[in-house]
Amino acid sequence: MDKVLVANRGEIALRIMRTLKKMGIATVAIYSDADRLSPHVLFADEAVHVGAPASSESYLRGDRIIKAALDTGAKGIHPGYGFLSENAEFAQKVEDAGLIFIGPGPESMRIMGSKLAAKECVKKYNIPMVPGLDKAVDDINLAKKVASEIGYPILIKASAGGGGKGMRVVHDERDFEEQMKRAGSEA
Repeated sequence: MDKVLVANRGEIALRIMRTLKKMGIATVAIYSDADRLSPHVLFADEAVHVGAPASSESYLRGDRIIKAALDTGAKGIHPGYGFLSENAEFAQKVEDAGLIFIGPGPESMRIMGSKLAAKECVKKYNIPMVPGLDKAVDDINLAKKVASEIGYPILIKASAGGGGKGMRVVHDERDFEEQMKRAGSEA
């Protein structure tokens, strides 16, 4: 691979680009209107404008990012952290365009993106897991029963949450119902 587009900005993009350059790989930056003179843009071998300052109009526009990679002759896309790094649909589109997605494959992201599917996958390999339920539970009495068997404190995690959303630590049963509701509403 001789050229990689880094689909991120700021220090994250710079760190990835420094490593790529040490490996002898050319770098392509993307930037929004607000970032046109940012360090990652100036450091890259090439830079492509992908949209307006709002992330939804630039760094989250997978179609523009893939086009930028193809137009510059990049062979791969490194998503960095955040933005599209955990987006299975984007990773799939990158591969479908004949490019290499530098990160987990789309199917891995689909499985690991669902906490319940991830636990189910891990169980097949007898990997130890923290005690708790491995299915969604709406029955507060069942959840309280399991919590008392495990012992407090416990962590309530909404299945749909991500990035720390929908996580609640419960120190005793008095807070259980409120924290369970809050975890669900956050996710």
